[in-house]
Amino acid sequence: MNIVITGANRGLGYELTLAAAQRGHKVIAGIRSPEPKGKFLDLIGRFPDQIDPVQLDVCIEETIARLSEKLLAERQTVDAIINNAGILLGRGVAIEEMPMEVIIQTFEINLFGPMMVIKHLLPLMSDGGDSRAIINISSEAGSLSNAYGGDYPYAISKTAINMFSKQLKKYVKNRGIRVYAIHPGWIETDMGGEKAPGDPAESAASIIDIVERKKDIDPESFFISYKGEPMPI
Repeated sequence: MNIVITGANRGLGYELTLAAAQRGHKVIAGIRSPEPKGKFLDLIGRFPDQIDPVQLDVCIEETIARLSEKLLAERQTVDAIINNAGILLGRGVAIEEMPMEVIIQTFEINLFGPMMVIKHLLPLMSDGGDSRAIINISSEAGSLSNAYGGDYPYAISKTAINMFSKQLKKYVKNRGIRVYAIHPGWIETDMGGEKAPGDPAESAASIIDIVERKKDIDPESFFISYKGEPMPI
């Protein structure tokens, strides 16, 4: 499979890239920097034929369009897209003190970015096939029924990505493409923090299981956990 992963060089994105490469998939790994660095560069060295790093900033549509043109020129199709790149800003900030630019930046990365990725890469996904999938990394914070008074930019942007996933699921249903907004769990990454109980490697492996259709998921579900279980909307 050809799997596009955004934010592939760190956190959950790194683990998703590793898990997919270990299973023999080709990963088109989107990263913001022009050149891979650090442990991600080492990961590419381990899987040079399976990880193709590409500069992709989900806030800059030109970089997404350039990737689409590159794949089209190479006659490559896309089997799965994992919109992983995300940001958590404004934690602990009361709404009365929230800078609007923080909300705008959050939506640019957490919502508008995935929408632009789908805009440019959906045409490269062929119809049919058992493993075609679009995964938007969401969060339990995006649940309306479990809303809490805080993390306004992050939570609202994740509610919005859930809605987009629901709309997209309907839109591509007849093409045989599955669409899920997935809560990856509270995992120990730069975003999740050191106190997070979850293992990002375990979450990533389970998400790749979902891409590979190894989990029995209710066909009506669109907001699910990394284990494939329905999340409260």
